[in-house]
Amino acid sequence: MCCLLVGFTGVSYAGVKHVTAQPGEKAKGLQQALNLTDEQTTKIAAIYKESAEKCGRIQKAEHGNSDKMAKAVGPLRAATIKKIEGVLTQNQAAKFDVLVKHTKKSGVDDWG
Repeated sequence: MCCLLVGFTGVSYAGVKHVTAQPGEKAKGLQQALNLTDEQTTKIAAIYKESAEKCGRIQKAEHGNSDKMAKAVGPLRAATIKKIEGVLTQNQAAKFDVLVKHTKKSGVDDWG
């Protein structure tokens, strides 16, 4: 579950191919999908980096127990999404919401 959070999966949406493992790459994917400024992209990369670090700590603390990790990662993912939305314009946030919902419906928890 944690790996999904930091983007070890790929998603194709609206012609944008998204396959990343690093926070900076993930932010670049959003930059293309949402037409972000460089400043927004930098802020979002920092949010993804912080989230990935917390996710790594959760993974270590739960010693691979997927049920416990899922419970711990859910709130982290929600907080990450909320932080990202705070960086976006209203129009970008609406598009981001569609991306998040689309990936969740497809069984992939990505972008958050």
